[in-house]
Amino acid sequence: MARRPLPRGQAANLAGFLHRHNYNDQREGISMSRHLSYSAGLLGGVLGLTLAGATLGSAALADETRIRFQLDWRFEGPSAPFLMAVERGYFAEEGLDVQVDSGSGSAGAINRVASGAYEMGFGDLNALVEFLAENPDGPGIQGVYVVYDGSPASVFARKDRGIDSPADLAGKSIAAPAFDTGYRAWGIFAAANGLDADDVEWQNVDPTLRETLLVRGDVDAITGFYFTSLLNLEGRGMGEEDLTIMPFPDFGVPLYGNAIIASESFAEENPEAVAGFLRAFNRALAETLADPEGAIDYVVARDGLIDVAMETRRLKLAIESVIDTEEARAHGAGAVDETRLTNAIQLVADAYDLPEVPSAERVFTSRFLPEQGERMIFPGQGD
Repeated sequence: MARRPLPRGQAANLAGFLHRHNYNDQREGISMSRHLSYSAGLLGGVLGLTLAGATLGSAALADETRIRFQLDWRFEGPSAPFLMAVERGYFAEEGLDVQVDSGSGSAGAINRVASGAYEMGFGDLNALVEFLAENPDGPGIQGVYVVYDGSPASVFARKDRGIDSPADLAGKSIAAPAFDTGYRAWGIFAAANGLDADDVEWQNVDPTLRETLLVRGDVDAITGFYFTSLLNLEGRGMGEEDLTIMPFPDFGVPLYGNAIIASESFAEENPEAVAGFLRAFNRALAETLADPEGAIDYVVARDGLIDVAMETRRLKLAIESVIDTEEARAHGAGAVDETRLTNAIQLVADAYDLPEVPSAERVFTSRFLPEQGERMIFPGQGD
């Protein structure tokens, strides 16, 4: 499908969006070569069969809708259901030819869907709110299935600095990259917990240094994704017994986290393809929730160098903290509560100082979701 280039003003907005989030555009190159050899005596007969098979194969591929899907990050534990849906043929059963690529951050995934390089992706719903606010006349993108019912953003503080609650953060130093959700949404956390947002000293640091600074004692606390920073800290010798951990959802911050996003133009032209993608993913997510250890096999298949034990734990932490939540169990996986979403959008607009406030309908649509009964997929439901 031909895609028109973005107007100059929109292109500038996209560039600024990516610059603020400090993401690099990374792409995976995949090359394949096939070598066929035939004996001279069988060439005629085999060639005829091969051509017939190729014709049938081409017809089958022509009937499939191609979807290029951009993850938010590398192939890690939480990417398991996407990769499972590919390898077990769940997408193919829906008539889809899905290519899942690793990513370099939510802003990158959103930008690539907006540019037409990808039809669908996986990114932070709060970053999507920011993108839509800053590109009101730009390409339409919507969330279509919320995977992280809460933001994974968390505060990790040293217990030996006397930090046991949010109030104890007053006067303390906190480190995070400038694009970190915890840093950007700090005003929301502070207001929800009776803190003055300016009562802490922020250090904007490279993401590779964040956990090291806390371990060395150079700062009193950091913000980061729960299932990323905790594992990084443990890898550097600082365990949960040394930390006071304050996940944003547990401390009054109602933000949603990552969602499957889709190009509005693609969705309008291919509504059944988007619905089929969500049915296949929902099926794989149910199986991932039931057997996280088995689901990691599909991540290993894409990246044989991963630490299996660590990525299994990362997946379980993601499930426990932001996927299998009380609200998701009540409404079914993938859905949003419209009142909560509207409130969250306003909070993000205020915290990020956005030029406008996108409507809930512009940010998320439920029209492609499987029926609620099909989304009651958490362990213990439907038994």
